[in-house]
Formats: sequence, C-alpha cells, structure tokens
Amino acid sequence: MKTLTKAEEQIMQVLWKLGPSFVKDIIDEMPEPRPHYNTVSTLVKILVDKGFVDYKAYGKSHQYFAIVSKEAYSHKTVRNLVSGYFEGSFSNMVSFFVKEKDMSVSDLEKLLEQIKKAKNAEK
Repeated sequence: MKTLTKAEEQIMQVLWKLGPSFVKDIIDEMPEPRPHYNTVSTLVKILVDKGFVDYKAYGKSHQYFAIVSKEAYSHKTVRNLVSGYFEGSFSNMVSFFVKEKDMSVSDLEKLLEQIKKAKNAEK
C-alpha cells in the first residue's frame, strides 16, 4: 500500500467520514479556506490512480468512494511509524510517549488491561 500526502489524507478522511461523495461534497466538508474544485478533483484522481479510491460515473459526474478502509490505512501507518522511528518496538513507542508526558499512568493501566483482554481472548 502506498503512502498518502497530507492533502491526499485530508481527502481520504472526508471520504471515510461521508462515504460515497461527489467532489462538491468533499469540498463542503473541508475546513476554511476551502481548496478550489480543480485542486480537489486532481487529488481525487491521484487517489484513484494510487488505488485508494474508486468511482461510479453518472454521466459526466463521478461519485467517489474509498476502497481502502481507514482501519487498514491506520494499521499500515502505525506499523511504518513504529518501524521507522522506534526500531520496530511498540514498547519503545510507548516509552517515548511516557517520557514526553503524553501518556499518563491511567493511560498505561488502560493499555495493560486491553493487552490482558486481548491475550485472554486468544486462549
């Protein structure tokens, strides 16, 4: 799976939220200042070429929809982050957030509970 630019990811976030959408719908959902129609149209076509989006034609109009789920892209992105910045170790990533004070003891306890539940579900 290819990676997305920030602009492409912004379009994908809208498509994941709205579902099948026309370019006008995508623009309406974007924050101010909204990009020009041609810019969004070009980005959506790039997403089609990259295999993230497909469309259904209605005459000259196209309704676009995501064919890569948010979950699948998130999974790949997090794995790349851990691999590229934390030597492939989720433990190193958690340690980083603890050191940066972005993760509290309460957050760690919740994480441990989730790990325990996942391990028990595997049995």
